[in-house]
Amino acid sequence: MAKVAFLGLGVMGAPMAGHLAKAGHDVCVYHRTLQKAHDWASIYGGRVASTPAEAAQGAEFVFACVGNDDDIKEVTTGTDGAFSTMETGAVFIDNTTASADVARQLHDIAQSHGFGFLDAPVSGGQAGAENGKLTVMVGGNESDFDRAEALMGCYGAKVTLMGESGAGQLTKMVNQICIAGLVQGLSEALNFGQKAGLDMTRALDVVSGGAAQSWQMVNRGHTMIEDEFDFGFALDWMRKDLQICFDEANRNGAPLPITEIVSGYYDELSKQGFGRNDTSALIRLLRS
Repeated sequence: MAKVAFLGLGVMGAPMAGHLAKAGHDVCVYHRTLQKAHDWASIYGGRVASTPAEAAQGAEFVFACVGNDDDIKEVTTGTDGAFSTMETGAVFIDNTTASADVARQLHDIAQSHGFGFLDAPVSGGQAGAENGKLTVMVGGNESDFDRAEALMGCYGAKVTLMGESGAGQLTKMVNQICIAGLVQGLSEALNFGQKAGLDMTRALDVVSGGAAQSWQMVNRGHTMIEDEFDFGFALDWMRKDLQICFDEANRNGAPLPITEIVSGYYDELSKQGFGRNDTSALIRLLRS
């Protein structure tokens, strides 16, 4: 069993760290709000650190799942950051959804200090994290991946090395672009069916058995019909993720016309106070 640190105990990080602990690994956790770390330890055991540097000291593997580029830089290279105490040969696994640029920067810094860095964003939402069924998209050195793969498997049903540093984050961008279009299409279809007077529970059961089937349809269709959005992946986080996609698209020249439209819808929902709603709340705009 490995000596592990986990930085960031939000709705995703807390259950992910829990799966590592339940697998028998020696887990030390850090969270900005210290009480949240103690609450986690009261459930899963393990140890609590007051800084990322303290958590990472002596760890073979250091995981992070925080908010954005600034957050991951803070817990790695900031004051009392994990990079200041990580040992030669250790591996840092970043499950944050961040830019490919910051992944490459941190990878290079880690390499210069003699330890590994993997960008490993996840997909599957809160339910996937709680059930240990996430999809993990990884960028970095194959040797580091080989060492860390089994640990990522504690919370990931599918763990795939996508290429060199930054490839994991680029793959997550592909994922989020797909989701934006899918959820808008599903919203329009469900609203159309309701306006037409269909029994949408029955319609969903029929359609989900055909070519239109998707994870979003199966897992969000019925809750969208019932106007239930107080769960899942917050649309404000999706807004952050889509901005990362736009920044990258501006560099590589890929047009994202539909994604830009859907991003605008998410902006409007956030202005209306629905920023903590699940991404499936797009259907709200069609009902207003």
